Amino acid sequence: MTEPITHLVTSGQFSLDGGTWDVDNNVWIVGDDREAVVIDAAHDAEAIERALGGRRLKAIISTHAHNDHIDAAPALAEATGAPILLHPDDQVLWDMTHPDRKPDAELHDGQLIKAGGITLRVLHTPGHAPGAVCLYSPDLHTVFTGDTLFQGGPGATGRSYSDFPTIITSIRQKLLTLPPETTVRTGHGPSTQITTESPHLQDWITRGH
Repeated sequence: MTEPITHLVTSGQFSLDGGTWDVDNNVWIVGDDREAVVIDAAHDAEAIERALGGRRLKAIISTHAHNDHIDAAPALAEATGAPILLHPDDQVLWDMTHPDRKPDAELHDGQLIKAGGITLRVLHTPGHAPGAVCLYSPDLHTVFTGDTLFQGGPGATGRSYSDFPTIITSIRQKLLTLPPETTVRTGHGPSTQITTESPHLQDWITRGH
């Protein structure tokens, strides 16, 4: 039986504000033996399709539209027929990478997405990007945070379309209110837990306000 969460790491580049950096991205596949969703189609559509292992892909969910999280989304959508979902506030960032290919549907705060008996609830968490979202699964005791929250603190806010006080508010209102034992699966790097991050985040919250 397939594990409900499949994890792979893909490598490529992140580009914004005239700079380019090499990055490794976490790609998460959530579902069962029959169907799944992909969270952040980064860099390598063929590798992601292989990891699906023939399962029906119900959706490609973008936690935000920085190029390193969406660059493989159109190719994966073409290969699988799955729709690309994005919060509308990130359309401006999406258009920088894919000006000729729009997302297929919008993500909204509180929206429920189901695949393989697992429910993901969309949490709009702006700050790192205007349309950044996290995806919370009570079934899996897990939240997929994209670049909103990492091990050790919030995502970066030093570039265009990002804002530090906003990301702190998002984390305080949407993530620190989750059960402490919730596993945090991030867009880059290792996973952590809400209970692990809460003490560190109190200092960040103080700085943000």
